[in-house]
Amino acid sequence: MNRREFIKDMAIVAGGVAGASLLGASVFQAAGTSGGKGKKKMKILVITGSPRKNGNSATLADHFIKGAKEAGHEVVRFDAAFRKVHPCIACNSCGMNGPCVFKDDFEFVREHIVGADCVVFATPMYYFGISAQLKAVIDRFYAINGSIHIPKKAVLLMTYANTAASEAVPIKSHYEVLLKYLGWTDAGQVIAPGVWPVGAVKGTKYPEQAYQLGRKI
Repeated sequence: MNRREFIKDMAIVAGGVAGASLLGASVFQAAGTSGGKGKKKMKILVITGSPRKNGNSATLADHFIKGAKEAGHEVVRFDAAFRKVHPCIACNSCGMNGPCVFKDDFEFVREHIVGADCVVFATPMYYFGISAQLKAVIDRFYAINGSIHIPKKAVLLMTYANTAASEAVPIKSHYEVLLKYLGWTDAGQVIAPGVWPVGAVKGTKYPEQAYQLGRKI
């Protein structure tokens, strides 16, 4: 399938997804994902982008995962900075929904993301954008494009050194546009400003927020 045909087909799919999103609450209730007893066990994929093993965004991911597991969800984690993910080279060999020419650790993401009910993006801000390590993973979504245009929840966990809320806008905008394109629904965001040295986030309210988000998702 060429790019023009794929985009045409996805326009039809997007219309169906948009219609479903209008009934989002009803759909989730029918699936048993409403709060309280009988809450559906979810499959959650957490993708981190920090190259620091004890980085602040990784700490938020730790707390989110703890909360989600306590709530009974199945959680799989992919630390992009410590795995091998080759950047997309736009060869289009995959046809936007097929095998990639690179056989690397992205295959782990491919294995878990399609069936995931929720995808969590955890990243520090690097020069006003998401980390290169996480961006490489997202760019490779191109090869599974046709398989992940289905309703999912998503979460953004983000840390940055500065404190101006306006400086968080580029990453938030990227996240929101990505979700709109994929037909996914934002299930919550934890944005932690003013944290720079390793461990700085631990003395703030944000780890608890991430934990509670994991418990309540």
